[in-house]
Amino acid sequence: MNVMIVEDEYYIAMDLQSIAEQAGYHSLEPLATMEQALAYANKADIALVDLRLADGMTGPALGRKLIDRFGVEVIYVTAIPEDLGAGLEGACEIITKPFTGEQICKALAKAARLHRERHDRIRVIQ
Repeated sequence: MNVMIVEDEYYIAMDLQSIAEQAGYHSLEPLATMEQALAYANKADIALVDLRLADGMTGPALGRKLIDRFGVEVIYVTAIPEDLGAGLEGACEIITKPFTGEQICKALAKAARLHRERHDRIRVIQ
């Protein structure tokens, strides 16, 4: 499974990338903006998305596009619990910072399972 990380804080992005790779996932290079993420979205199965992006866009705006257009499973990550409100529908998990490696691994495993199930259903329908 390919994991896209959309996080504007460099060290957090590197931490997420390390956790994903140690758990056996292939991590794309971390990205910081919606434009970058949409350019690589067709290569991702799962996305770890910060709720506030470097370009001023919001994680939920990006997440909705990743889910609807590309079938990517989205995990939101935020340091600001007040941001946990409307617009997060469709996410398979929401994690608050600071997070543990175990939290990220569990969320990635859930997202991978959901992604496989969704694609299995699509194959059956076709």
